[in-house]
Amino acid sequence: MKLMKTEDAVGQVLCHDITQIIKGVTKDAVFRKGHIIRPEDIPVLLSVGKDNIYVWEHDETMLHEDEAADILRQICQGEHMHATGPKEGKIELVADRDGLLLIDLERLRAVNSLGEMMIATRPSGFVVKKGDKLCGTRVIPLVIEKAKMERARRAAGGRPLLQLAPLKPKTYGLVTTGNEVFYGRIQDTFTPVIEAKLAEYGCRMAAHVVLDDDHQKITAAIDRMLADGCEMVLCTGGMSVDPDDKTPLAIKNTGASVVSYGAPVLPGAMFLVAYTADGRPVCGLPGCIMYAKRTVFDLALPRLLADVPVTTEWLAGLGNGGLCLNCAECHFPNCSFGKGV
Repeated sequence: MKLMKTEDAVGQVLCHDITQIIKGVTKDAVFRKGHIIRPEDIPVLLSVGKDNIYVWEHDETMLHEDEAADILRQICQGEHMHATGPKEGKIELVADRDGLLLIDLERLRAVNSLGEMMIATRPSGFVVKKGDKLCGTRVIPLVIEKAKMERARRAAGGRPLLQLAPLKPKTYGLVTTGNEVFYGRIQDTFTPVIEAKLAEYGCRMAAHVVLDDDHQKITAAIDRMLADGCEMVLCTGGMSVDPDDKTPLAIKNTGASVVSYGAPVLPGAMFLVAYTADGRPVCGLPGCIMYAKRTVFDLALPRLLADVPVTTEWLAGLGNGGLCLNCAECHFPNCSFGKGV
């Protein structure tokens, strides 16, 4: 690009959008990249503070900001999302369907660490809706070396940085445990909470039993639900370290592979997740889910429904951001809970 006085730029081609900002009225481009400057444009350009202006000067070794932003878009874009047109050097990706947004944070940092370019995203690991913005890309200068954008491609690798995993409504079995519920000493208030949470995602409860604290009965119930085709089994109650709490043992005795008993999240430290040999989740849910607005289950459930494995590494990473502040008015997911970096 070439710098010249605005009054001398008639007939030249703008190499970037010119933005006008009027507080409370507008923030938009008054002229777009590629516009050929006319005499009547000069007062407008001066009114937005452009005493000097950059015009296009072709250079084979450089890329315009729009072309470079499109390379970053290519680096990011996975399935089930589309790109907006470039505006003021920025390109955004938008969700084409509801789903779980997953971002390769290590590769994202590698690209952003190169300098003179940026990719800004929504937090990874949260559900987004169709039409939601997922990320924005742009380079900082008006032009950038082609070689540097090639380094960005190499840093990103061969896979898109963003994935949008579709959520799959599942049939589930629910095993309610506890002598206090089984013998009618207290009302079962856990089951309605689970039903409501799963209904938000279109899931259907296919089986439900209430059992005392007999680990053999609990194991048999889980096995029966799995044999009957339940895609997921959830156990409520009996998840603490008290002598009568046998649910972790019962889940282990099904033969399911336990990923973790415990998670660095409050509320929800006593969460257990296991998988059957064919990949179906079996979870032990801590009592806090019954009364707390948001818990570890709200962080794990979208992964379970998107068939994205809940791993020990992912659970360990929840520690940073895993403390819910129990705000009087809950704004989850528009808060810090679960948003470790």
